[in-house]
Amino acid sequence: MAVNRPGRLVAEVVTVVIAGVVAFPLYWMLLSAIKPPGEIQAANPKPWTFHPSFDSFSRVLTVSGFGRYFVNSLVVALVVVVLSLLLSFLSAVALTRFSFKGRTVLLVMTLVAQMVPVEALTIPLFFLMRSLGGAVPALGLNELGSLVLVHLAFSLPFAIWMLRGFVAAVPVELEEAAKLDGASRMRFTWQILFPLVAPGLVAVSVLAFIHAWNDFLFAKTFIISKTENQTLPQAILVFFKPEDTDWGAVMAASTLMTIPVLVFFVLVQRRLVSGMAGAVKG
Repeated sequence: MAVNRPGRLVAEVVTVVIAGVVAFPLYWMLLSAIKPPGEIQAANPKPWTFHPSFDSFSRVLTVSGFGRYFVNSLVVALVVVVLSLLLSFLSAVALTRFSFKGRTVLLVMTLVAQMVPVEALTIPLFFLMRSLGGAVPALGLNELGSLVLVHLAFSLPFAIWMLRGFVAAVPVELEEAAKLDGASRMRFTWQILFPLVAPGLVAVSVLAFIHAWNDFLFAKTFIISKTENQTLPQAILVFFKPEDTDWGAVMAASTLMTIPVLVFFVLVQRRLVSGMAGAVKG
């Protein structure tokens, strides 16, 4: 034990330093949100303030349509999470429990799909959504359905690949025992297999939620003229001005955007840790 103490101490110090580096931008964001304008624009800004003010939050919350933007972002993120969980779970079960022609090709395509840069697909997706809007208006440009569809397409490959490991970790003997007890395949899938892969589902839901919640590129590209369908990241653009950017309001809006993500993390943190550990093992 005495030999391991110096190594453990170094590991703890390194961990604290890394945590501080990661947390510092969040601290600076919150600090800038409560600083008065004079301190934010100072030539030598200080990492503290003795005159906290919530005027920046007031300016953000009084922006016309801010509540609607918040609801739009929340609706898009939650729909993406629910659909990605459902579709990725069923796909993972199909790719793991069934043998069919082309299964390996599908797995490889799922992995390759994660390697394509988002920026390279933005313009093709724009034309695709414009064409799709003629047949299905709810999924066309200026509609929240277009954002749901695109985020779902980008979330599914990683979700399927992750859940495949969780499903494969469940012994086939368990399914055979359930069949002997009279359980159908559908009942085994939803009442036995689904709860067993819950940690993986939580990890997938967190990643899907963050991807959809923080999106700016697709929201700016697809929501063009319908301002009532804009999402929260677009609302921050109101405070960016060519000559005088309201940095206090920008940081206050960013802080408000961070709160739902933090709440989501707190609610699922235990399942998330076990889910990510299971993904690594898988």
